[in-house]
Amino acid sequence: MKTKYIWLLAGLISFTACESDDDSSFSEPLPALTAGSANFSNYVSLGNSLTAGFSDGALYKIAQEHSTPQILANQFALVGGGDFTQPLTNDNVGGLLAGGNPLPGFGPRLVFDGSGPVPLTNLNPGATITTDIVLNNPAGPFNNMGVPGAKSYHLLAPNYGDLNGLFASPPTANPYFVRMASASTTSVIADAMAQAPTFFSLWIGNNDVLGYALSGGDGTDPITNQATFDFAYTTLISTLTTGETKGVVANIPDVTSIPHFTTVPYNPLSPTNPDFGPQIPTLNMVFGALNPIFNAVDPDRVIVFSETEASAVVIKDESLVDISGIIIQQLNNSPTFPAFIAQFGLPPSAAPTVANLLGNAYGQSRQATPQDLLVLPSSRVIGKLNTASFAALMQQGLPQALAAQFSVEGVTLPLEDKWVLIPTEQAEIASATASFNATIQSSASGSNLAFVDANALLNQLAQSGVSSGDYILTSDLVTGGAFSLDGVHPTSRGYALIANEFMKSIDAKYNSNFEASGNLVNIADYNTNYSAGLQ
Repeated sequence: MKTKYIWLLAGLISFTACESDDDSSFSEPLPALTAGSANFSNYVSLGNSLTAGFSDGALYKIAQEHSTPQILANQFALVGGGDFTQPLTNDNVGGLLAGGNPLPGFGPRLVFDGSGPVPLTNLNPGATITTDIVLNNPAGPFNNMGVPGAKSYHLLAPNYGDLNGLFASPPTANPYFVRMASASTTSVIADAMAQAPTFFSLWIGNNDVLGYALSGGDGTDPITNQATFDFAYTTLISTLTTGETKGVVANIPDVTSIPHFTTVPYNPLSPTNPDFGPQIPTLNMVFGALNPIFNAVDPDRVIVFSETEASAVVIKDESLVDISGIIIQQLNNSPTFPAFIAQFGLPPSAAPTVANLLGNAYGQSRQATPQDLLVLPSSRVIGKLNTASFAALMQQGLPQALAAQFSVEGVTLPLEDKWVLIPTEQAEIASATASFNATIQSSASGSNLAFVDANALLNQLAQSGVSSGDYILTSDLVTGGAFSLDGVHPTSRGYALIANEFMKSIDAKYNSNFEASGNLVNIADYNTNYSAGLQ
């Protein structure tokens, strides 16, 4: 019996081998790589953080080495492309110094601690920032002119690399461009054109809407004016295409689809949380005094916390009519209000003070809905004590325990505008994105440039994921593979995916054949994260 099975196995192996030989005899060799009508000998890229290779909340060396433009340059080199120089940082820590001192707002990269993103130094206290914009700037010129934080019009601005401009109010310079500018008076576009590029990529405009979104639409970083964007973008294109230089441009993604805005749920308050659950009866009693007023004005403002299911956070919605005065008047006129506050150990004489506090706190409040988007950093404050509110309430005479109880972020203290994108703010972002993208597509078409629909790509990542090789990338934070820990910028693998989309668009416009010749990159060769030990 054993001999029989051995012969059967031998026959099967022989048959399989023959099939394999037959298949390979019919496979056609891939065509040789060609540049088509494109000239990649001097490639220059312009843009913002998405061009620079920014990832995990910082610009750091290994992420720059895997930026989309660097990946493109590597493939361009296979078909006549020249050297590609980047303003690499000094380390893999990220962050910036100025004269040996930490530059505020430019800290180390984020890493994953098992529960969420944290600064690298939380896990690796010995990690040291060494990139200093005063003491050790690299020498250019640089083919990668991506400047993190740049808006469309910043690429045209003279003095954008002037160190002194960082200390103006408001700042007129960018620390990343300070590192790479050929002179303090130059502009990004001037330094790019000084290199006489034969091919360019331009991916700019994201920050023209992203800044507004990241600030929760609180007005501190407004959306760029349409006329300003149109002038900046068309000027960039007309300048870059001088002499019929060819290139590729990408449009602006729907920023509200990225994990920075989709990770934190609108209803994170669980009754099983020992810090929240036991407080629910008291909270419902407090809001029970206000809900009749809310119900009379707008039933959507009623605030109730569930004892069995997750509850939505309380937010301030500036689009609502401010009913502070109505609340104050109704409470002051209520014969039961003094008895209500007595339950908290307050004398009847405190009724006017408490009425004012409640009115001012909840005049534009409501619980969040699935249509609201909470920014990623809100996860660090929800359910936490707001010390400024606590101190202010103490100064107005509330006992310490009561002042603390009314200063819990997203529970008794409505989340400020900066933590939430409400539907009206999302509509502003959508409208601006559509208008800016119309300008980008029109400019690309009018100048006969290759065009990448980054908006469609990122929406696909958010909705169904994108398949590439053996992987399906999604926009899920940490696990999706496409986005880094800041929830805004891609991982190295995400940048590789984007580089492939750029090459496909270049193929379509200029008859190159990166895809058909098998010269797209394998995204599996690029990391989705880097360890805390990497410095």
